Amino acid sequence: MDEEIQFYLSEAEESMGKALEHTGVELSRIRAGKASPAMLDSLRVDYYGTPTPVAQVANISTPDARTLFIKPWEKNMISEVAKAIKNSDLGLNPQSDAEGVRLNIPPMTQERRRDLVKQVKNESESGKVRIRGIRKDVNDSLRKLLKEGASEDAIKDAEAKVQKATDSYIVRVDELVSKKEAEIMTI
Repeated sequence: MDEEIQFYLSEAEESMGKALEHTGVELSRIRAGKASPAMLDSLRVDYYGTPTPVAQVANISTPDARTLFIKPWEKNMISEVAKAIKNSDLGLNPQSDAEGVRLNIPPMTQERRRDLVKQVKNESESGKVRIRGIRKDVNDSLRKLLKEGASEDAIKDAEAKVQKATDSYIVRVDELVSKKEAEIMTI
């Protein structure tokens, strides 16, 4: 029984780590006024009939803090990249030339910054919900072990460890959020 309890505890730790990592990735996609290749992580282009991440068909660079330059490896992909950006929810206007696609990132208004902070808070709440869901699943599994004959003290200790891990990961999500908020609100 102790091995099973340890298994559930390590599963909880691993799953909560993945939930934290996922939240970090989602937060990195929220643009903070500076050009970042990560802004295009979710962008897919039509590469010979297959939706492909733009990073797999082009080199993405940041010549300055407000510009992204996308240079496809194949010249015929320039128009596909520009079309994918226009059709995306990025709200950016691509300018293409013979070399590639240039994206100018406009400075953000105070209202837009507040909207982004709301988006960050929503994303962080989703991360916290995922972490709490993991806690619930692990605690349910531990209670099943109790019914199968595990000692009550061992289960209570394990539940306390799961709660401690949950609290720790929620604090880490809050740290990510405060860092992202500061990044967004900095002019």
